[in-house]
Amino acid sequence: MESSIQVGVSGPAVWVRVEGKGNFLNSGNLKEFARAMVDRGYREFVIDLHNCAMMDSTFMGTMAGVALRLKELGQGHLRVVHCGQRSQELLSGLGLDQLFQISTNGSTAPQCSALEEGAAAIDSSERKREQAKEMLAAHEALCEVAPENYPRFKDVLEYLKQDLHQKATTK
Repeated sequence: MESSIQVGVSGPAVWVRVEGKGNFLNSGNLKEFARAMVDRGYREFVIDLHNCAMMDSTFMGTMAGVALRLKELGQGHLRVVHCGQRSQELLSGLGLDQLFQISTNGSTAPQCSALEEGAAAIDSSERKREQAKEMLAAHEALCEVAPENYPRFKDVLEYLKQDLHQKATTK
């Protein structure tokens, strides 16, 4: 199954529809898109998981990062709609149900366009470094939302920090 993130705007809301997998491969694009939309003044984000087969911790951490940014701004919120039981268990297990609203139903996303793979112009070593930075930021967001997540991701955080340090010194 091909994975993609589709995005659209309907009125004041930004819609994000996950097709297939929400993972470290597409979370960087989601983060950049969300940052651009917040910069344009959008404060309502709806993530539609109807066709989402699975999410990894990097993707969930990226969603947490968007919600934390909105909280920091003091306005807006992120909602998850059409969340299946497995996804709901994953999000709740990380304490993200305390950060954003999760529902099993909701409005259907408007017609959305696919979020393009934006890293084509970056060489592969730089792309890997950017991906490691995104993964580190996502996992740090998960620990910020719920400090009890830290022991769960401690090894991942240490590995990513070491990996980034090595990439920085070998440049």
